[in-house]
Amino acid sequence: MAMGKKTKPEVFIIESLTLNDEKKKRQEGDLIARMLQIAGKSGTQYFYIRTRRELEEIVDEFDDSCCRYLHISCHANRHGMATTFDDISYADLGQMLSPCLDGRRVFVSACEMATENLAAEILNGSGCYSLIGPKHKIRFDDAASFWVAFYHLMFKANQRKMNRDTLRRRIKELSVIYEEPVNYFRSSTTNSRGFVQETT
Repeated sequence: MAMGKKTKPEVFIIESLTLNDEKKKRQEGDLIARMLQIAGKSGTQYFYIRTRRELEEIVDEFDDSCCRYLHISCHANRHGMATTFDDISYADLGQMLSPCLDGRRVFVSACEMATENLAAEILNGSGCYSLIGPKHKIRFDDAASFWVAFYHLMFKANQRKMNRDTLRRRIKELSVIYEEPVNYFRSSTTNSRGFVQETT
């Protein structure tokens, strides 16, 4: 996406799970997408992928979509994320995402994905506003309801944008309700790393 290109306040969801998760119908991203559409966010886009090649293609779709919010639902650890059939390091993911994150926010629903490692790859110099996700392993049902509540509350407060103060407040409130710590990293031009971690 070209620098300064206008984004729209819609959520673009990319999901990739294990075959076992698929059998158990744990597609949390699909549930979030349907909730958003019911709530009137007709521009919500949802893609289920299984491979690295598909991820690369869908990142291009995200770039072209002009959706302001990217939500990734997958399995991950401190070093990288996984699609159904491929592992992807955060360095590689950063190379894919950084060119299309200007003016956007990234939300991740994956164990240990919202870390300093990923923040360093996507927040430093990309124009991305923030990276937010659970700090520890979180149960599927808790994660699904957490994100449904989060998006509902954020868009109820303002359909056009996510204000930083409201974002910080809702994250803190939901973290307490679900008893799950959340990592919130935001970009910073004054920090040598290019980002700072907020307290949640």
